Parts: sequence; C-alpha cells; structure tokens
Amino acid sequence: MATDNKMLHGVLNELVETLKDGERGYSEALTDVKDQDLKEVFKKYAVQRDGYLTELENAMHNLNLHPEEAKEGKLDSVVGTAHRAWINIKSVVTSNDRHSILAECERGEDYAVKAFQKAVQAEGLPSNIKSIVEKQYNGIREAHDQIRSLRDSSK
Repeated sequence: MATDNKMLHGVLNELVETLKDGERGYSEALTDVKDQDLKEVFKKYAVQRDGYLTELENAMHNLNLHPEEAKEGKLDSVVGTAHRAWINIKSVVTSNDRHSILAECERGEDYAVKAFQKAVQAEGLPSNIKSIVEKQYNGIREAHDQIRSLRDSSK
C-alpha cells in the first residue's frame, strides 16, 4: 500500500507542477501580449489551470497527500521539461509575434497533455481521482487544440 501511495503521490505532484507552470505561463503571457483576443484566451486558460490546481490539491488533501514544492534541479523529467517549455514565453511575448507566442504556448500545452495522458493511464488511481484527472485531461486537450488552431491560423 505504501508503494501505491508513493506512486499516486508522484503522479499527482507531477500534475500539480504542470498546472502551476501552465497557470504561470498563461498569466505571464496575458500581461505582455498586445492582441486583445489572445489576452482573453490566455486569461481563460490561466483561470482554468488555477481552478484545476485547486480541485486537484483538495482531492489530494482528502487522501491525506500533500503537494510537494518542486525544487529547481529536482523536478521529475516531464515536469522539468514542461517548466522549461513555459520559461521561454516571456521573451517570445515581448517580440509581439503572434505566431511565435502561440507556438510557445502550444509547446507548453504539449507537455501538459503528455503529463495528463500518463496520469490517466496510470494503474491504481482511486476512482474519484481518476474522474478528476480525466475531466482535466479533456479540458487540457481542448485548450491545446484551440491554441494549435490559433497558431495555425496566424501563419
């Protein structure tokens, strides 16, 4: 059982960090981007990720699991990669190149989709956690697809 709890804790921590990075990335992008339509999209997804984060952390607390703060250099490989994917958003946004901004956002979304896909496929998730993760995964896939569509139309 301890191994199952450790596995569950690891999976959920990865999602928590992925959601935090997405929220930070979108929040940062919306403060600097000039296009009003992108500001609205980025705000929507920043709020979405923040809500998902609260929901996931509450579910973890109900299981007496507590999210761990990721330390620089100690991030799991997927989480670390997602974090690095959002780091470049600031420099791209300041260039105000719509296509580049959306491409960076899509890169961040690619990692979020992978992290959630991995979690959905994980064995032994309690049913209440699995239903939360599946719902969030669907929302993240929709966000990814919208960002990709905006990127493709900006060429």
